[in-house]
Amino acid sequence: MRLDVVLRVVTKLLLPFILVFGLYVQFHGEVGPGGGFQAGVIVAACIILYAIMFGVDRAMRVLSVKAVEKMISLGVLIFLGTGVAGMFMGGEFLNYSVLEHDPVGGQHLGITLIELGVLITVSGTMVAIFYAFAGRGR
Repeated sequence: MRLDVVLRVVTKLLLPFILVFGLYVQFHGEVGPGGGFQAGVIVAACIILYAIMFGVDRAMRVLSVKAVEKMISLGVLIFLGTGVAGMFMGGEFLNYSVLEHDPVGGQHLGITLIELGVLITVSGTMVAIFYAFAGRGR
C-alpha cells in the first residue's frame, strides 16, 4: 500500500513536467527533432499514465470519451482547414506561403497550424485506443 502512495505522489509531480515537455516538442519540432506526432504521443502518455495510476474512471472524468472524439475531429479539421484556406487564398492545397503577405511568415503559420492539428488528432486517437482497451473488461 505504501508503494502505491509513493507512485501516485511521484505521478502527480511528474504530470505537469510531461505536459510541458510535450509542448516543448510541439513548438520546437520545426527546428529540431519532434513535431505534432511526437508531442501528441507525449501528451497522450501523460493522460494514460494518469489513468493507470488513478483509475480509468477518474481519467474519463478529466477527459471524457466525447471530449476525446471531439479532439480527433478538431485536429483533422484544423489540418484540412489550413489546406483549404491556402486554396481559397489562391495557392494549392497545403501551400502555406499564401497564408500571410510574407511567404516565410505564411510557411511558419501553416506549419504551426498543421502541427497543432496533428498534436490534437494523435493525442486524441491514442487516448481513444487506450480507453477502448481499458474498457474491454467491464
